[in-house]
This record gives sequence, structure tokens and C-alpha cells, in this order.
Amino acid sequence: MNLLWPGFLYMLILIPVLILAYILILRRRKPFAVRYSSLSLVRAALPKQSQWRRHLPFALFLLAISSLTVALTRPTSTIKVPVSNSTIILAIDVSRSMCSTDILPSRLEAAKSAALTFVKSQNATARIGIVAFAGFAAVIQPPTTDHELLETAIKNLTTARRTAIGEGILKSLDAIAEIDDSVAAPSSGSEPVPLPKGEYIPAIVVLLTDGANNTGVPPLSAAQQSVDRGVRVYTIGFGTSHNSSIPNCGFQSQNNDAFGGSFGGGGGGGGFTREIDEETLKQVADLTGGTYHLAASATELEDVFINLPTQLMTITQTTEVSVIFAGIGALLVTFAIMLSILWHPLP
Repeated sequence: MNLLWPGFLYMLILIPVLILAYILILRRRKPFAVRYSSLSLVRAALPKQSQWRRHLPFALFLLAISSLTVALTRPTSTIKVPVSNSTIILAIDVSRSMCSTDILPSRLEAAKSAALTFVKSQNATARIGIVAFAGFAAVIQPPTTDHELLETAIKNLTTARRTAIGEGILKSLDAIAEIDDSVAAPSSGSEPVPLPKGEYIPAIVVLLTDGANNTGVPPLSAAQQSVDRGVRVYTIGFGTSHNSSIPNCGFQSQNNDAFGGSFGGGGGGGGFTREIDEETLKQVADLTGGTYHLAASATELEDVFINLPTQLMTITQTTEVSVIFAGIGALLVTFAIMLSILWHPLP
């Protein structure tokens, strides 16, 4: 806790002064001599009063003065507060292996369905962006609160060749930087100012893939750039083991290496046997502060999306907490007055 006006702490010197004055007042009280015929009658008539009742109101008053003095110093505290305008980037693998039908009707269609359900479940203030990656990555939909635009972008995803997981992470960071000036875009080449360990901005990347990186920037290098910017990456491995299904994405473009319309290209020719690189996905998640999840069915994938911590995003703020000490001081003063009236009523 820091103090904006620490000079007011000198006022605490009043506490020993008040204590000294209180002691002097108690000692200077003059005794009165009155004759009674029976001392036992006097003792019976005198009210019983304990020492702590006698001095407790004054002690509470001193505590109140101390608390109000601290309030005058304007103390501040660094706390984490929830944010309503969080940013979520869905980075979806659209390599040809996503045409596999081990998850019906295909991995890609199942991923689309889960992503659509996820978008509909988010708060209206949450900004969501869509990044698709195959041989390279592209921002299909910049972060927005317009669910219609997001649904259109997701429904139009189609496949292309190869898998560039690292590029998907970097392009997601670019998308976040477009709406957050505090984040340095990797494509700009500017060096970010690393956040303190354990602190994050109110933005996450949810990366879904069914394979392993085979082109572009290594995933762990991209993950380090995410760490430097305080962006957590939650990774999802999607698909069954030992896939030998027949691809079912169709042909939508003559150019299988380009993104047509949204993400163009088609799957074709034989099954895909490359498995999920779980080790790398776990390392990416651990390094950035996220978590890794494995989904081997459409239902499991929907459950993963539902359980993502999108509602728990916080930011670190420095907030003045003088009102807390002022409130405590006011309560103590009130309590002291009430006890004084109750235990020492005026004649």
C-alpha cells in the first residue's frame, strides 16, 4: 500500500498526547467526602463497573482517530478488478486435415459449430475476433461485438494446405493490437514492454488445431511474444487418435494455397495421419499462463469452449482506498459514543 499524502501521518502524534491528557484528567478528579451511617448500604447501592467498560469508549475513539488520519494520507492499493470489455481471439486451424470425418460431419464443421455456440454464449460487451491459419495466418474478422459478423466469418471458413501454429498466434496478437494501443503488434517489429510476471491484459487467444506445426514461426517463439505482451493462450487439440477417415471438405477453389473469400481451398485425396502435437500445445499454454485441452468429439469440444475462463478476466489497477479507512473511523466513533451513553449515562 502506498500513500499519496504521507505527511498527514505526523498527525498520529496526537494519539500519545490524547492518552496523556486522558490520564491527567482521571488523576485530577477531586474526591468527595459524604458521611453515611452504614458502609454496607453504600456498597450495595454503588453500581458495579469493570475497568474495561470504563476505558473502552476512549480506546475506540483513539482507534477512530488513527483510522481517519490514515484516510487523510490517501492510501492506494493495487488490486485486480474484473473487466467487461475483454477481447477473445479464436484462432482456428483450417489445414486440410480438418476435413477428416473421424468427427462427423467433419472436424472443420464440428469446430465451426462449437465456435458458433461459444460466440452466442458470450456477453454482448465481449469483443471476439476470428483468425484462421493453414500455411499462413489471416485475420478473418477483427475483434467485434457484432455476433452476425462473427457467425458469417466462422461459417465461411474453408481449408488450405499446411499448418502454421506459430503464425496463428502472432496474427492473433496483431488482431489484439488493432484495438489495444498498449499492445505492440508483432508485425510492426516494435519491442513490447514486458509485463510483470503473473500479470495479463484482458485478452486471450483460444487456439484450436488438429495437427503439428510444419511451416512458419515455431510455436514456442510465438508463445514467448505472447508472454511479453501479457496475453494468455489456451490451446485445444482436436481430433481422434490414429485417424484414417476420408476427407470431406469438397473443392471450392482452383488455388489450394490461397484464402479465397474467407479461407479458400479444398481438401482432397486420402486420409490424414499426422497426430496432434500435444507436447508443444501444452508448452505454449503453460508458457503463456493458459491451459491445454484435448477434445476427441464434437461434444467434448463444446464443453471445452464452455469452460474457458472468459468471464474471469481481470486487470490490475491502482485504486485509492481512503474511503475504507474513513468508513472504519466513522464506525468506531459511532460505536464509542453509543457505548459511552449506554455505560455512562448523563444524570
